Amino acid sequence: MTFGDWLGPQEWQAVGLSLRVAGVAMLASLPLAVAVAWLLARRRFLGHGLLSGIVHLPLVLPPVVTGYLLLLTFGTQGPIGGLLQPLGITFAFRWTGAALAAGVMAFPLMVRAIRLGFEAVDPRLEQAAATLGAPRIWIFLTVTLPLILPAILAGATLGFAKAMGEFGATITFVSNIPGQTQTLPSAIYALLQVPEGEAQAMRLVLVSAVIAIGAVLASEWLARRMQGRR
Repeated sequence: MTFGDWLGPQEWQAVGLSLRVAGVAMLASLPLAVAVAWLLARRRFLGHGLLSGIVHLPLVLPPVVTGYLLLLTFGTQGPIGGLLQPLGITFAFRWTGAALAAGVMAFPLMVRAIRLGFEAVDPRLEQAAATLGAPRIWIFLTVTLPLILPAILAGATLGFAKAMGEFGATITFVSNIPGQTQTLPSAIYALLQVPEGEAQAMRLVLVSAVIAIGAVLASEWLARRMQGRR
């Protein structure tokens, strides 16, 4: 039996869809996570604690509740989903909705990791660059960003891994439709509900573990290379 025959077509669909969902969720969330992390780390303003609480809300709410709130908001009858539907943008019961749910659940972990990176940077380095007349955006791009790249990689890895494993919010928001919204966790859950499905479920569990470990190792390798270039 070849490696390609190790999983059936439906299982390979779940693997491919999970990688697609996790990748899109991580890449779409990363710029906003960097901006919010910078805001929480470097600015003090009215509502700072409220913003921090809202950002971390998906970590403390049951995932099913988060998925239900997404369905109410981004469903076809929701306030945002209803506005987007005439534009041809639909999230409910689509893979894009799975990416949205995964991104929402991964966002707090990404913000937390990147915020720690910002807090570890000595503000005096940025102040020194400012005294030389460098614009603020240039200081961020040439001084701050290179210093926090390991934190960004850590946040991206955490976000990708969380998105790969997201189940509760995803299945509530987009259901479990094979070939459309069935990600790895949903496929594993479905296989465990049928007789003699445990062997297939275990193979998917091993695939999930390999992908997660590979993502972590790749992130650490990139972080070491970047630190070695300083």
